[in-house]
Amino acid sequence: MPSAIDSIVNNSNVQVPEAITAAQNSAKQKMDGEMFMQLLVAQLRAQDPSSPMDTNAMMTQTAQLASMEQLTSMSKLSQESFSLQMRVAASSLIGKEVGYVDADGKTQKGIATAVSFANAVPTVTIGDKSIRLDAISDVANAS
Repeated sequence: MPSAIDSIVNNSNVQVPEAITAAQNSAKQKMDGEMFMQLLVAQLRAQDPSSPMDTNAMMTQTAQLASMEQLTSMSKLSQESFSLQMRVAASSLIGKEVGYVDADGKTQKGIATAVSFANAVPTVTIGDKSIRLDAISDVANAS
């Protein structure tokens, strides 16, 4: 169920930085698992002994929690895999001639001499410029 803040942000022109959104989603997912367990325990404590909770419903809820946790884990592994693939791709450019479009819209070419993994997207050093991996438009063997 979306909160009032979520609906305001979704229905406005406010741009929420990705890092904040990702952190909030991560916190929500962790909180959902913990809250589920707290709610289940509270429900079991407060149930009427003459009319206990349906075991099928409890098993369904437990299975849904396990599925949610597995999907969260798979998402994290997928992100880590993509990050590793970007690092490998950036590293393979060292010593090759690469092209990119500069701020003026002109295509520039040069030899990739170094790679930095300091940011989420690796940067490739071409001459005295650091170019993001996703801005590189072509690659060729150095002549």
